[in-house]
Amino acid sequence: MNILIIEDEPRAANQLEKMLGECGFRYNLLQIIDTVEDASEWFQNNTAPDLIFLDIQLADGLSFEIFQKVKVDAPIIFTTAFDQYAIQAFKLNSIDYLLKPIQKDELNVALEKFNKSKIPTSLDPSILSQLLASMQAPEMREGILVKDGGGQIHLKVSDLLYMYSEDSFTFGMTSDKRHLIDETIDQLFSSLNHKYFYKINRGQIVSKKSVTKITPYLNHRVKLSIINGGEKEFIVSRQKTSEFKTWMNQ
Repeated sequence: MNILIIEDEPRAANQLEKMLGECGFRYNLLQIIDTVEDASEWFQNNTAPDLIFLDIQLADGLSFEIFQKVKVDAPIIFTTAFDQYAIQAFKLNSIDYLLKPIQKDELNVALEKFNKSKIPTSLDPSILSQLLASMQAPEMREGILVKDGGGQIHLKVSDLLYMYSEDSFTFGMTSDKRHLIDETIDQLFSSLNHKYFYKINRGQIVSKKSVTKITPYLNHRVKLSIINGGEKEFIVSRQKTSEFKTWMNQ
């Protein structure tokens, strides 16, 4: 059983591998890919695997863009933090999905569905359009609960300058304080208004108002000067540099 994992968070990919083993699923992992660009190139040059685990939000965009570039004939189990808009579209089209963080019992159910050949081997163009539309629905989250001592307080999303992951924790920075957020970067980004917030790499999200300067950096990347950024470096990944500049220019 040849499988392909398309996932831009190494920790999530490793956890999925571990769970597959715990489920007794016998497989040969062909590769772990983390961008739309690299995945599209892989499919152009390789035979389709028996099963694909596909993250929706990749380092350089939505994974659905892969299917607009190349034809993929293989069953797909999506992994996603998008639980607000997309799930109904998945259910309607009998496409399997796993919500992050992935639970072993849910993975077992997905594998059983795959073994019974209930997952489509290709995405119909009309289904793809529906899924893309569900991913691009307006994001209107206005507040977020953050940890404060032994409890939680409500924080306005508009007060956040940037968010980042560090040692498996997620933090949000305001003008005067760092806040601990009980969500992954992917979960957090999926609930934010993308007009004002941008995920510049696997572990950092910045607000448009926080960016004071954009400077050329190594390997066609850019480095950002961020309000209250301290000693942290904010590097926009190579795949996102052009899109980021367009976003900033809007």
